[in-house]
Amino acid sequence: MPHDFLVTGPEDANVTVVLAHGAGGAMDTTWMTTMSAALSDKGLRIVRFEFDYMAARRSSEKRAPPPRAEVLKQEFEAVIDELGPMGRVVIGGKSMGGRVASMIAEEDMKTPTLICQGTRDLFGSREEVPSYKLSDKIEILWLDDGDHDFRPRKAVSGRTAAEHISTAADHVAEWAATL
Repeated sequence: MPHDFLVTGPEDANVTVVLAHGAGGAMDTTWMTTMSAALSDKGLRIVRFEFDYMAARRSSEKRAPPPRAEVLKQEFEAVIDELGPMGRVVIGGKSMGGRVASMIAEEDMKTPTLICQGTRDLFGSREEVPSYKLSDKIEILWLDDGDHDFRPRKAVSGRTAAEHISTAADHVAEWAATL
């Protein structure tokens, strides 16, 4: 099934980021739009797409859960093929989309990987992640007091979600430039 894409950023960017959505949010959610804009502002070209199950929600009111991760992985790989040559490509995503991207990268443990994670994220807190067996090619950017959407508690951290998005975009751009 051909995919619809949302493309932001310069067409002649040195790096294209193919960005997948999370399990419950489409490619045009506030978080995906805000992050894409922040990354585009750093000179990266961003290509967003939806997995088939999410695209189907737009034409029906049926809210089916995501398929198995292996199916999503194959679909993400098909999207990359569908896009064709784009120069240097970075794959990533929000939550589930990021996990699927990491499954593709895992096929070659020499693949540099960057994870941007809030320290309060319930899917991997700063206290929990060191117990994981991770490749030394994985770099983690911790966003102080950020939750799954990078939102901090301003009274606790003094930061805002917009500041965390900007910090993550800066770090992604700097990291991508080293590839």
